[in-house]
Amino acid sequence: MSTESLVTLQQAFDERRSIYDLGSDLPVEPQAIVNMAERVLLHTPSAFNSQSSRLVVLFGEQHQHLWDITEEKLREAVGDGDFSSSKQKLDGFRAAAGTILFYEDKNVTKSLQEKFALYADKFPVWAQHTSAMHQYAMWTELRTLNVGANLQHYNPLIDEEAAAAFAIPESWELVAQMPFGSIGEPAGEKSYQPVSERMKVLGLDS
Repeated sequence: MSTESLVTLQQAFDERRSIYDLGSDLPVEPQAIVNMAERVLLHTPSAFNSQSSRLVVLFGEQHQHLWDITEEKLREAVGDGDFSSSKQKLDGFRAAAGTILFYEDKNVTKSLQEKFALYADKFPVWAQHTSAMHQYAMWTELRTLNVGANLQHYNPLIDEEAAAAFAIPESWELVAQMPFGSIGEPAGEKSYQPVSERMKVLGLDS
């Protein structure tokens, strides 16, 4: 790997943020996002090399439909309550270019539980770890293309309707949703807790 690519990756690592002001005018072709998702699936690690993560990449009307589903289910949950702030958030997600849905295949987890009974109770936890790595990899990769994103968790509220709308296999469990698009307003300044309070280094000078 060249020094230039390493710098680019480091910059993406440092600059990856939750971007909520998203637009539909991507700085790259949509196929570049699809290619990136394929690469993330192929090369992101998973517990026991389970490869249990599944991705669904939505553009256009399919992307819009997801957030229509979400609004409908949220309105049902809120009832007669104030929906204005939720509506504003959802309209922000709709304004994006697309959404990535992150799933975990429960059949894969179940097969590992049966094969390695000693760790049976751990595999659902490790599946969540696996999904988290895929989410972070995708988020950071998007940043290398100057594409903004944020991460949402409207599951399990939307699981059933989303599965029906997008022909999702029954064994796939929804974990997270990532709207992505062009960056309107960048994220604000971020405060950091001192690294000295969060990290120990032992044995370096021994």
